[in-house]
Amino acid sequence: MNKRKSKIVNYASLVKFSHSIFALPFAVTGFFMASHYYAYDYQWHELLYVVLCMVLARNSAMGFNRWADASIDAKNPRTAQREIPAGVIKPRHALIFVIINTLAFFAICFLINPLVFALSPVAILIVLGYSYTKRFTGLSHYVLGLGLAIAPTAAFLVVSAEFRLLPILLSGMVLFWTAGFDIIYSLQDEGFDKAKKLHSIPAKIGRKNALILSAATHFISLVFLFFIGWFYIPNLTYWIGAAGFSLLLIYQHLIVTPKDISRINLAFGTLNGIASIVFAIFCILALTR
Repeated sequence: MNKRKSKIVNYASLVKFSHSIFALPFAVTGFFMASHYYAYDYQWHELLYVVLCMVLARNSAMGFNRWADASIDAKNPRTAQREIPAGVIKPRHALIFVIINTLAFFAICFLINPLVFALSPVAILIVLGYSYTKRFTGLSHYVLGLGLAIAPTAAFLVVSAEFRLLPILLSGMVLFWTAGFDIIYSLQDEGFDKAKKLHSIPAKIGRKNALILSAATHFISLVFLFFIGWFYIPNLTYWIGAAGFSLLLIYQHLIVTPKDISRINLAFGTLNGIASIVFAIFCILALTR
């Protein structure tokens, strides 16, 4: 039993399961946009499908990322103790884990509706393909953003089986929010990325300019946020959530500076996790009033 529990813990660590908090609240918000804003008929088991697809797709993406980057991670002091380079999980076992989660993801999508199933390979291609983008483009942060941005629109499609503009706007917000905080997170590997010719934005344009670009990217995210509130959900409850989300984004840029990046983990993990939950709670409350 202890050995099995240890394996579960190891794989949960491999995929950073706790980081599901970034995209999952937005997926749930997309579900409620379909069920309450547009009033599509829905069943509660569809919300379970949304959660399962989120977990399975993220397991595939993170497991594949760790497998693809194992040799790079082994050379980076910050990542050398990750499960694969440290020998805790064998590379082929990680790849099997990815395949199992991907096949399960396709199976759940098949149960949902034909459109979701037809688009499922596109989603997997994006979230797995991200792992190689840092090798040739500084836009890798925005590809990661696109991977998380799939969540609200995909969840909306589970209920609606057709596209509408509101969840796409929410996806735009998530894209630029994610890219902005990923640029901040990558500051800690600036020197390593330069040495290994990896194309992170801090390695290409330096710490100060990277933080400026991150702030500009977050500003675009807030444009989407306010556009949604102004044209689609103009009530006080939404604006409370929007204000909380905005302040947490601004605070990130106050505590991480070109001269001090010691609080990156606070900015990246804690603040963004809280921001996603705060926004989702107040947005869903606004939708269901």
